[in-house]
Amino acid sequence: MTAARFEVAPVEISLRSADPALKRLLGEILGEIRDFRCVLKVVSPSEIPGATDLCLWDCDAGRPLPIKAGFRESRHLFLVNPGDVAEFREIIGAATIILKPVARETLRSALSLAVASHQDRVASAASLREQRDDLLQSLIQTSLHVQDHDHERASFVGRAAHDFRAPATVIDGYCGLLLGEHPGPLNETQKEVLQRMQVSARRLSRMASAMFALSFGRNARPPQELVENDVRDCIERALQEIMTFADEKRITINAELAPCDFPLFFDRVQIEQVLINILGNSCKFSPRAGVISVFGYTSTWESSRAGSLAGRRHGAQTDPTCYRIDIQDSGTPIPSEHLQRIFEEYTYSDGGRDRSDGGLGLAVTRIIMTQHEGHVWAENTANGPRFSVVLPRRSGVKSSSLS
Repeated sequence: MTAARFEVAPVEISLRSADPALKRLLGEILGEIRDFRCVLKVVSPSEIPGATDLCLWDCDAGRPLPIKAGFRESRHLFLVNPGDVAEFREIIGAATIILKPVARETLRSALSLAVASHQDRVASAASLREQRDDLLQSLIQTSLHVQDHDHERASFVGRAAHDFRAPATVIDGYCGLLLGEHPGPLNETQKEVLQRMQVSARRLSRMASAMFALSFGRNARPPQELVENDVRDCIERALQEIMTFADEKRITINAELAPCDFPLFFDRVQIEQVLINILGNSCKFSPRAGVISVFGYTSTWESSRAGSLAGRRHGAQTDPTCYRIDIQDSGTPIPSEHLQRIFEEYTYSDGGRDRSDGGLGLAVTRIIMTQHEGHVWAENTANGPRFSVVLPRRSGVKSSSLS
C-alpha cells in the first residue's frame, strides 16, 4: 500500500505566509509524513499561489484575502486567529479552518488528511472522491470545535499556573531568608530541611512556569534582541541547581565544557530553564548511583542536526556556527517510537513512566529552543539516552532565521 503511494507524483503544497517559524514547523511536519512525497513552496502574503495540490493560507487581521472561487474545496486550509473566525466565515463561508497559534498535532493531522484526500482524488472515481471530501470536512469541523475548547482550557490553565507560581516564589524567598540565618542561627538538621523545602518550592515554580508557557507560549514571538551571555556559566548554574536532586540518588555528574570562541546571544533564564528541564529528566530516569555526562563544544549547524560528534572528538572543527550541549544519562533507552514525540505535550512511555516529565518540561524546552531558532532532540546511544541542545551563532543581537 505504501509503496504504491510513492509511485504517485509528489504533492505540491503552497504556504502563503511571512512567518518563518510556521515555515519551519510545516517543513518538520511534512518530513514526518512518510507515506507521501511533498514539495513545499512558500509565497509572500501579497502573492496569490498558483496552481497547487494543497494551499495553506496564513490569515492575519487587517490583511484581506483575495476572493476566489473554490476556496471551499478541501485543498485549501486557512490558519485563522480565534477572534477572526466569525468575520472570516462571513467572507469565505464553510472553509477548512485551523485556529492559531497552530498546534503541531492539529496541523499534522489536517495535513495528513488533506494529502491523503488529494491522493485519493487522483486515484479514485468521482463518487469516492466526494465521499472522502465529505468525511474530511466533517473531521475538520469536529477538529475546529475541539480547538475552541482547547483554547479555553489553555487559557484557564495558564491563569491558574500564573496564580500558583507567586506563592511558590514567596516560599522560595522565605527559605532563602532563613538559610541566610537573618532571623537567627540554625542547626545543620534545620538547614537541610530548609534546603529540601527550597528545592521543592523551586520545582513547583518551574512546573507552574512550564504550564504557563505551554498555555500561552505558542503565541509568543522570538525576542527581537538577545543579550550576549557566557554559555558555560549558564551550564554551571543549571548544574548547581540540579545538584541537590542528583545527590539524593547519589548520581555522579561529569562536565566537560569547551570554551566558545564566538559570542552567543540568548536569554540566560530561558536557556537555564532548558538545561534544568533536561538535567532533571535525566536525574529522574537515571538509576541510583548512576552517571550523567555533560559535554559542551562548538560545532556546525549541519553536523549537529545530523547528530555528528566528529567535530568534538577529532578537533576538526574549522568554522563553527553553533554551540552544542550533550546531556547523556545512564538510564534505560527511550522507546524508539517515542523519540520523535518526546518533546510533545502529554507523551507517555515506558509503561506509564513519563520520560517527558508530565508533558511539561521537555515540551517547554522545545518551545524555548524554537524561539531561539535553535534545535533540541533525543537519541539512544550505547551508553544510554542522550539529549542535545544547539544554540546558533549570530552576527549580532538581532534575531535572524536559520535556513
